[in-house]
Amino acid sequence: MRDKINEALKDAVKAKDKVRVGTLRLINAAIKDRDIAGRTKGTDTVSDTEILEILAKMVKQRQESAVTYKDAGRAELAEQELKEIEVIKDFLPQQMDEEAVAEAVKEVVAEIDATSLKDMGRTMAALKAKYAGQMDFGAANKVVKELLQ
Repeated sequence: MRDKINEALKDAVKAKDKVRVGTLRLINAAIKDRDIAGRTKGTDTVSDTEILEILAKMVKQRQESAVTYKDAGRAELAEQELKEIEVIKDFLPQQMDEEAVAEAVKEVVAEIDATSLKDMGRTMAALKAKYAGQMDFGAANKVVKELLQ
């Protein structure tokens, strides 16, 4: 995953695509930050799964920022955030639609024998482990609540 990001950065620099270069550098910085934090825990580098989590978090942050900027009348900043989201999404797996999310939740609930809302944490942890970067966990959370009530 790191190699793919670094290759894309080289290509963006050659193409003089400022938005893409800036966003890819932000991605690399976020990964390095996680690497540094991991060293205190005894791990040298983050895994591809953790990189997907970082990217998903970056998308969510930018979506929230875009809404904030739009509400404040700063359309140019909102547009910048949306462009960054598109660059980040190039490295994320295809997102699951609502139907696929519901099916995945039912499957995981059955796998771990979740029966009540007390199993919510276990269910969400299993979903995050199995579908990192592939699903909107906010939407999955709602489906899990409906199923476990």
